[in-house]
Amino acid sequence: MKIAIACDHGALALKNKIIAHLAKNGYEVENFGTDTLDSCDYSDFAAPAAQAVADGRCDRGIVLCTTGIGVSITANKIPGIRCALLSDLMSARMTREHNDTNVMAMGAGVVGEMLALEIVDTWLSTPFSQAERHQRRIDKVMALEK
Repeated sequence: MKIAIACDHGALALKNKIIAHLAKNGYEVENFGTDTLDSCDYSDFAAPAAQAVADGRCDRGIVLCTTGIGVSITANKIPGIRCALLSDLMSARMTREHNDTNVMAMGAGVVGEMLALEIVDTWLSTPFSQAERHQRRIDKVMALEK
């Protein structure tokens, strides 16, 4: 599975920890930046990462900033993206089972490193339930883009 990942300066350290964790667990990672602590705009990095998922170049995406809010809003502006802002394990599992999310967002100032890695693992390992009621709801939400 190929994972797109991006962050702003506020989440660089967490992004680097997640990249190392993903690589150790056999995931291919495409890094969309930023790679410095210089102040930057989260949308410049989150949008290309989400676009790579929407285009099928990457299977899923992880976007990070200090709160996770800005990158989640940005990712959800890309047609075809269903991004969830995550800070707990139950939400990580449920958003995959029920919403078939293809991008996840986290806030480096909200979630510590150990919990963040557990959230990533849960989100990546949880399949979509394939339940008709969930697919019907997803279809209705995605139709709003048209």
